[in-house]
Amino acid sequence: MQIFRTRLYKTQLLRILKHIAKDKISASEKFHTDLEKQINNLTHSPYKCRQSFYSDDENVRDMIFMKYTIQYKIYESKISILKIFNKNKPKEDRYNKT
Repeated sequence: MQIFRTRLYKTQLLRILKHIAKDKISASEKFHTDLEKQINNLTHSPYKCRQSFYSDDENVRDMIFMKYTIQYKIYESKISILKIFNKNKPKEDRYNKT
């Protein structure tokens, strides 16, 4: 099973990493490395995370990592990482509604 990251996810992640790096670059690098490990582990058991609170589709899942929610969708042969956000609710995205 392959993992793909959407443009929205990449943009949001970059913003988060830059914010963390303002305080400590090594913390930003560690956050990114640890997050990638968690995402890559999804290939072994993609349904291990809860069904998303923000979607009725049972294939859309929420992975909690530190204080962030990573929303992803499971397809037959791939996993698509949709977005990453802080707090309990994502901001509305006018370009990519899930």
